[in-house]
Amino acid sequence: MGRKGSPRPPQAEGGCGPARPSLLWALPEELLLLICSYLDAQALGRLGQVCRRLRAFSGRDLLWRRIARGCLNSGFTQLGADLAAGIPVKERVKVSQNWRHGRCRRETLLKWKRNLMPWMHLDGEYLYLSQAEDIRAYRFRPDSTGLQRRPQAIFSGHQEDVCRFVLASSHIVSGGGDGNIILSKVHGSFSIKFSAHEQEVNCVDCQGGIIVSGSRDRTAKVWSLSSGRVGHCLHTVQTEDRVWSIAISPLLSSFVTGTACCGHTSPLRTWDLESGQLVTCLGTDFHRGAGVLDIVYETPFTLLSCGYDTYIRSWDLRVSTRKCVMEWEEPHDSALYCVRSDGNHMIASGSAYYGVVRLWDKRQSRCLQSFSLSSPTSSPVYCLRFSTTHLYAALASALHALDFTAP
Repeated sequence: MGRKGSPRPPQAEGGCGPARPSLLWALPEELLLLICSYLDAQALGRLGQVCRRLRAFSGRDLLWRRIARGCLNSGFTQLGADLAAGIPVKERVKVSQNWRHGRCRRETLLKWKRNLMPWMHLDGEYLYLSQAEDIRAYRFRPDSTGLQRRPQAIFSGHQEDVCRFVLASSHIVSGGGDGNIILSKVHGSFSIKFSAHEQEVNCVDCQGGIIVSGSRDRTAKVWSLSSGRVGHCLHTVQTEDRVWSIAISPLLSSFVTGTACCGHTSPLRTWDLESGQLVTCLGTDFHRGAGVLDIVYETPFTLLSCGYDTYIRSWDLRVSTRKCVMEWEEPHDSALYCVRSDGNHMIASGSAYYGVVRLWDKRQSRCLQSFSLSSPTSSPVYCLRFSTTHLYAALASALHALDFTAP
């Protein structure tokens, strides 16, 4: 401590305390970035508390990117793609800790009177939700988890409930209990409807100008979207079992069907998209009735599946088609209706009872967090979607949200 009346030491440029730390800024920026790249999240946060200049420097996305890729649901995929480029990476790392520890605020966004089996998709400022025969587009309120009460658009045309739908470029492709597929333009009134199956269309997917559909009539079909051939059936695949789920490979070379597993064949099979021929069966040890209810591709070679046998399974087609590379068991022995992935470390699943949503870290075998959204009454989670900040779950009579920015 200096003597009474002694002058204070000079301040460094930018309010960084005594002048000596200013020597830090004499280093080349590339060297500073290299030094800081060895710091973990806690050390980087403390560095940012030293002064305004270091706070700005330590908050750069470049320094937090490595840390974020190891976090849950930070917006980075396994391949390094950034799915949330508009949000500072440091903020995403902070919110990621809320996902890990289950800190969130719950809210019921919508309710309806009769029980349904809704499906939904997120697209920027809109949430698309199937409600009976219609698909409704709800806009998010500015700076809020909530939805505007009145839908911005309603897409209709099915005579029975919509089973599944997908967003494909500027169109909605939906399959209904009436056996029809409808292609609707998102911005406009244009739509095309064609008869697709003899029974309900349980699932659809659309990529690269191709639609694939699966039905209770034990067939999967490939449809053209090219000009002049919209609704033309390219292939009919006899699956010999009811088709519950379907997904096109990101490589646009094949598609996967998930069936009811009522026969002697694997409920997971891949088919060539160009010829419609069977490529391979995934897995060899499935119990009768272990139907696959949802399939999600994470990369061109890896996918997730879930269903009645209470397991989430991860498949890597480069390693083996006979055995999954990892599996996670639902702890309460409940069927799993839906599964989603952040494309990296986190999985979210929806169970058959009491609206239970579970979060999983793929690096661990046990469930990370669980939330019951329909207690005391019981309802499956028919569909769930999430962003880096919110999770949305569609139950039989309500749409729920979990806000991880405001624990």
